[in-house]
Amino acid sequence: MAPYVPGEQPQGEGWIKLNTNENPYPPSSRAVEAMAASVHSRMPLYPDPQSLELRRVLSERFHVPVEGTFVGNGSDEILAFAFRAFFQREGELLFPDVTYSFYPVYARFWQIPFRTVPLREDYSIAIEDYEGRLAGIAIPNPNAPTAAPLALARIEALAAAHPECVVLVDEAYVDFGAESAVSLIERHPNVLVVQTLSKSWSLAGLRVGFALGHPTLISGLERVRDSFNSYTLDRVAQVGATAALQDDAWFRETTAKIVSTRERFVSGLKALGFDVLPSAANFVFAAHPTLSSKGLLEALREHRILVRAFKGNRLERHARITIGTDAQMDRVLEVLQGL
Repeated sequence: MAPYVPGEQPQGEGWIKLNTNENPYPPSSRAVEAMAASVHSRMPLYPDPQSLELRRVLSERFHVPVEGTFVGNGSDEILAFAFRAFFQREGELLFPDVTYSFYPVYARFWQIPFRTVPLREDYSIAIEDYEGRLAGIAIPNPNAPTAAPLALARIEALAAAHPECVVLVDEAYVDFGAESAVSLIERHPNVLVVQTLSKSWSLAGLRVGFALGHPTLISGLERVRDSFNSYTLDRVAQVGATAALQDDAWFRETTAKIVSTRERFVSGLKALGFDVLPSAANFVFAAHPTLSSKGLLEALREHRILVRAFKGNRLERHARITIGTDAQMDRVLEVLQGL
């Protein structure tokens, strides 16, 4: 087995941590207060295995039936369940060759035959390349680590072209500029949308993800989950996630700040000669004019700034840089000017 390797989590203070796409702002105060209040005399009891209150809030927010919602211990867990539930069938599972590196880990773990589909020269996903006898399709929108979005019409065309298999749309970063595929679910019951509260909701430490789809797909996820652990979300996580999703003002303000900072930072990078791909995420995929991504990582690390570097001929020049606060990104630009 070759497991997924998470980004470095440094110990100690003074780091500018831009390597794991976390939100630089604290979560909604309503969520924090709700979590604190949830630690009371009911803690000796198991939490609701169905997470019904959280799922009702998701149902209201995304205009889908409660039966079309599923929650789990981060979107990674839901992705693992989905790979087991839907992709162990005849044919190949397809996903991009440059994408979330957990996909091949899941496929190998569940012994699912898969084929990676090369991105185009501009790092875009071409749905015309997703052909053959398919067990399923998994695509992130926006893609990671490229941050490139895929238009909703293209996702719908992909789902319509392959009604025989599940099209999993991983929307971990969708709130920073891409179009969600949730609106496709009613017309295309083979579409499963997976999101997380780790990025746009500042709750990476809480580990809450959710899926939206046709009730038949949700039932499949539930059967896989309950074969492992019926209590994947604890009481505090359920309460905190529910309160966070109800604080729409905080959500809109925070995501808008990150998008604004991203645009300022991209302008600064381009002024320094960087090649930066268009981003619809809370990170950018950028190439230094002379340094490799590893060289850039090492140079920034000397200033206690962490970014993510990648291997492979197509990726060795590009680094993935999370968007932090204005002050953090100004510091990064200051250091880059001296390299």
